Amino acid sequence: MGRAEERRARQRGGRRAAPGGRSPSPAPGGGKPAKSWIRRLFTWKKILGTFLGACLLGIGAFVAFYLSVDIPAGNVAAQQQSNIYKYSDGKVIARSGKVNREIVDLSKVPRKVQLDFVAAENKSFYTDPGVDLKGTARGILNTLAGRGKQGGSTITQQYVKNYYLNQDQTVTRKLNELVISLKVEREKSKDEILAGYINTSYYGRNAYGIQAAAQAYYHKDAQKLSPEEGAYLAALLQAPSQYDWQAATPTGRTLVKQRWNYVLNNMVKQGWLSKAERAGMTFPTPKEPKAAPGLDGQTGYLVDLANKQLEQQLMKQQGLTASQAENAVIGKGWTITLNVDRKKQAALEKAVKSQLTSKLDPKKRKVDGDIQAGAVSVDPKTGHVVALYGGQDIFKHWTNNATRPDYQPASTFKPVILAAALEQGATTQDGRPINANTVYDGTSRHPVTDHGTEVGFAPPNEDNASYGKITVQQAMNKSVNSVFAQMGVDVGMQKVMDTAKQLGMDTKGMQAVPAQTLGSMGASPLDMAGIYATFDNHGRKVTPTLIKSAESKGRSVRMPDPIGRQVISRTAADTVTSVLTGVVDDGTARQSVAANPLRNGQQVAGKTGTSDENKSAWFTGYTPDLVTSVGLFGERGNAHVSMTGATGLLPAPGRINGGGYPAQIWAAYTFGVTDKVPFDLDTTQGAAVAPTDTPTVSDSPSESASQSPSSSPTESETPSQPPTTEPPTESETPPTDQPTTQPPTSGPPTGQSTPQNPFDFQNGRDDG
Repeated sequence: MGRAEERRARQRGGRRAAPGGRSPSPAPGGGKPAKSWIRRLFTWKKILGTFLGACLLGIGAFVAFYLSVDIPAGNVAAQQQSNIYKYSDGKVIARSGKVNREIVDLSKVPRKVQLDFVAAENKSFYTDPGVDLKGTARGILNTLAGRGKQGGSTITQQYVKNYYLNQDQTVTRKLNELVISLKVEREKSKDEILAGYINTSYYGRNAYGIQAAAQAYYHKDAQKLSPEEGAYLAALLQAPSQYDWQAATPTGRTLVKQRWNYVLNNMVKQGWLSKAERAGMTFPTPKEPKAAPGLDGQTGYLVDLANKQLEQQLMKQQGLTASQAENAVIGKGWTITLNVDRKKQAALEKAVKSQLTSKLDPKKRKVDGDIQAGAVSVDPKTGHVVALYGGQDIFKHWTNNATRPDYQPASTFKPVILAAALEQGATTQDGRPINANTVYDGTSRHPVTDHGTEVGFAPPNEDNASYGKITVQQAMNKSVNSVFAQMGVDVGMQKVMDTAKQLGMDTKGMQAVPAQTLGSMGASPLDMAGIYATFDNHGRKVTPTLIKSAESKGRSVRMPDPIGRQVISRTAADTVTSVLTGVVDDGTARQSVAANPLRNGQQVAGKTGTSDENKSAWFTGYTPDLVTSVGLFGERGNAHVSMTGATGLLPAPGRINGGGYPAQIWAAYTFGVTDKVPFDLDTTQGAAVAPTDTPTVSDSPSESASQSPSSSPTESETPSQPPTTEPPTESETPPTDQPTTQPPTSGPPTGQSTPQNPFDFQNGRDDG
């Protein structure tokens, strides 16, 4: 084809002939040859142009936003307002008071203390542009995804949040923070920014700024702080309440020490501290907090727990960190109404004083100064905490005894084992269903077996007393360790721990080993009140809550429903309740509770507990409308110590048992505030509905089990009394069932409530 023909062909819409005279293949359907529409639409030029256009639009939008945002006037002090705390009826309990802050010039803060904060929060502070673009972008993406928590940010950004903005987790706030931080970097020096940061941050103990923090934790001015003390204050900013040494849990203390080491090690890496100086530093233990007006007595414990529960809810709902949540609560003008009933609160405080603290005399007996009391009272139908006792005074004992989880609940854990057996439909290893009338061997130190194989666990009963063949009901009444140790293995320890978790116990890190049947884990009165409230609520989960409502600046925080799903069946829960009435009527709580003249026929269920070496003693009991857990704890400094001999108890050895003071406090409080109503139980088992004289199983025990009280020694059934010149009562006579002659073995190490190795308790004891 010549050039003229090609030209004419193109004019007719044709195509140049293919080499060799072949025409191009027609497109399917007879049309033009296919050229991908995707390739025509997404050419590299179009893609590049779109990308550059988007970049230009983004840059333009940021520039416009940058120009539109001004640095606001710093108004943190003006934003701080008193929080108001009210009883359930609206009467004011306390106001949090004015803001505790004193601004100090950076020159008044030792240079190495300044560098502590830089090492803790932002090592590149002196060289960076004041913003962490990567961290901010991550925070925005997390917010958009609903995760909320922000990535790390610079000291400049944290200062901007503290001084110019707030802790809200929104995209707008984060963008404002970014722009204002860039502008602040242009207008202020690094020293001005650092001074603003350490003077506006919240350190816990109602202390804003480093001067208030220095006074709150070390009772000195900021200019006298050592680098070690500065490192602790810098470490605090990550989680002020959790890291406050006086109030921290063992885990909290471990974490703050790790953070403290992190700060000082960073100082060495940055060349701000020599290795020799670092090697000579020891942890500077903070001092006890000073009293604040209006927060003495139980008020401080109530306010502190209310703040913590609100902070936890903000962390869940808004994804705040612990530090951000504290900043969002403390001194931000909240009106927080508690579930606390004024009458019940006053009655609980009166009961503790009349039954215990009025009898303590540390000048006469050193051990009396070691006794700490904690109690929580809960409405099982609503989950409301209606009364709480945290200790003598929050400024005399910073740790809240009502919520501390570091002491063993001892035998108050036994109902959880029975609940697991009933819920699982468990059987003994010879195939008998486990119920209130199942017979076990109650011999002290009876070896626990797993299908014929000894598991290396043979706990003694209290005073090494042996009971021979005994029903589960009687074993609960008398708190027989050997029975519940074997029952735990029969059910399966993992199933027992799973049930404990479902009922509300924090089982994280707990091993499912037979030693746990002695209640050798840690738990608080608040924890135990929740577990027993779930029994009282027929198996529906109860998570005790202190807060009724929380409002600030026209917005309210929705608190979680304290009543959850059915975690164990009603029959299982009601059977546990029925069995626990036997503990009161025919067991270790008989003298303090059942025989109390204030009882007036009220049905009561409950369980005593006395830990190894008498370091803790418990009574957790309930009526149909009220659950209260009372715990006594031996504490000297940071160590757990024995309470034996406190108040001068006789007869020797003067052990503080759960059936003594804890049960007395419980009865003096409960019978004055509870309504007289019977339990509504859906069960055919247990002392409340079907007491029997003989076991209903067929293994023909050699000794007939009886529901009548035994004279074998158990946890004291009579409240031990102060010294008296009167002869001992009948209840103080020696036991008729002789204990075995095998000597008791040692318990857990002194000062530890939960051993690192659970099998340290293999031959330990729980005294009921």
